[in-house]
Amino acid sequence: MQKKSPSSAKTAQLRSRAEARLREQKKLKTGLAVTGADSRRLLHELQVHQIELEMQNAELHQARDELEVALENYTDLYDFAPSAYFTLDATGAILQVNLTGATLVGIERSRLVGQSFGRLVSFEYRSAFTTFLEQIFTDEAKQSGDFELVCDGQPSRFVNIEAQRFLNGLHCRAVAVDITARRAIDTALRRNEVLFSSLIEQAPVGVYVVDAQLQLRQVNPRALPVFKNAHPLIGRDFSEIIQIIWPPRVAHQIVARFLHTLKTGESYQSPEFSEQRQDTGAQEFYEWQLQRVTLPAGEHGVVCFFNNITERKQAEVARVRLEVLTTSNKKLEKEIIQRKSLEKALKTREKQLRQLSHEILLTQEEERKRISRELHDTVLQTLVGISIHLASLTPKSGDNPTSLRRKIAETQLLVEKSLAMVHRFAVELRPAVLDDLGLIPAIQSFIKDFIKRTGVRVDLTAYDAVNQLSIDQSAVLYRVALEAFNNVAIHAQATSVEVEIKKLPDWVSMTIKDDGKSFDVKRLLRTKGNERLGLLGMRERLEMIGGKFSIKSSPGHGTTVIARIPAGSKGTKKVEKPSSKTKS
Repeated sequence: MQKKSPSSAKTAQLRSRAEARLREQKKLKTGLAVTGADSRRLLHELQVHQIELEMQNAELHQARDELEVALENYTDLYDFAPSAYFTLDATGAILQVNLTGATLVGIERSRLVGQSFGRLVSFEYRSAFTTFLEQIFTDEAKQSGDFELVCDGQPSRFVNIEAQRFLNGLHCRAVAVDITARRAIDTALRRNEVLFSSLIEQAPVGVYVVDAQLQLRQVNPRALPVFKNAHPLIGRDFSEIIQIIWPPRVAHQIVARFLHTLKTGESYQSPEFSEQRQDTGAQEFYEWQLQRVTLPAGEHGVVCFFNNITERKQAEVARVRLEVLTTSNKKLEKEIIQRKSLEKALKTREKQLRQLSHEILLTQEEERKRISRELHDTVLQTLVGISIHLASLTPKSGDNPTSLRRKIAETQLLVEKSLAMVHRFAVELRPAVLDDLGLIPAIQSFIKDFIKRTGVRVDLTAYDAVNQLSIDQSAVLYRVALEAFNNVAIHAQATSVEVEIKKLPDWVSMTIKDDGKSFDVKRLLRTKGNERLGLLGMRERLEMIGGKFSIKSSPGHGTTVIARIPAGSKGTKKVEKPSSKTKS
């Protein structure tokens, strides 16, 4: 009930007094005569009463104006409130509705009043609304519920209704709020939660979620083996769990990294993580990543994605070991092949050496035979001739001095011829000049004799640095030169020979080039006999002292023999021009 204002109570009091005065005046008119003094007093009272009535009338006008303003304000607040207001009776009939409510259901207010609110509720929610309405009128407490409204020409809407009955118990005021958007958001959020949980559960890596209070909120099946010795999990402090698994130093670093990501939002990708577990003692390898996320409740959390790569690391170690073993096996196989090849080459060289030794023996025998024949056919016969000549020098009768001198001259010629033959044999076997003066003088002496015997022109270019070679190296080059000149004299039919002996940075090189006939080098090296023996002998001599031998022969260009032996790195100095340019 509304309380009366002080001005209304005063007005009612004045009215009561005026009515009482009026009744008294009527009695006086009908009864006693009124005196002059009473008339004046009565007039004064009537004037006072008139003033009071005017004041009451002004107060009534003011109260009416205030009431109209309050009513207008109430109407504005009621009609244009952001929430929909419905006044319902016990049957659910709409007695009053504001503009927001009419807009909510899409029906004009004039048409909406008198209709049943239950007809606006969808069929699925109608039974629940009936129960809801009964609870409103049986209980003084405020009731609340969510319902779906269906209106013609409009999409369905979900509303939350709060209602409470009036004191009269006949009506109730229901406040409806449109929650369609919020319900859609909640539905999407629930779907996202389901999807998020499904993704976590089915993720191919381990996943677990920690909230802002570092409590473990969710763990997928692939992550459970990591926490196998720490149960229960959900809702438990993450820092407490992590200390069960890893040593304190590692656990502290992990928790600090979680807090940093939670605070700053920075993602973290760890390098390969290897540590011995504190609970099992096993050495395990991990890769893990942290990401800050917004949890369904709206707070921040951290999701950890990790992958146990222990098996992969073990497989990598096994693969590396296998690769090492494979490489070692290949290397060993290669070494075995090389060794077999070397053994085969060694056997071939041994066979060649035996054959060469055999041929050398045969050659030595042939050389002895030749020397013996030469001594028998030349030196011996010459000595026999000398003996005969000496015998003829015995004084006889009839000899004249002229004849004696002639015989002595013939004997001297025979002696000189024998000396020349013995000298040639000595030079072929081992010239004394090689030991006394060195390589270049020995070759020069041989070339002079070669020119006299063959008539072939020889050009020699040599450097004095060559004379720094040891006697063994000089002997090898000398023998190679003799063998090359012998081949020229016997086979080449050359007209000129060029010889160059020079000092290179690491080698002493001797080149002997003729302009004679060419030959097939490969075929000759495959041929057995003395011809092959000369080339092999040159090669063998050079290889015994670490030298190199090559021979080239082509039609129109003659044959070139190149012999190289190792030498020091001393500089060279050309000290002489070609020592022999003799034409035949």
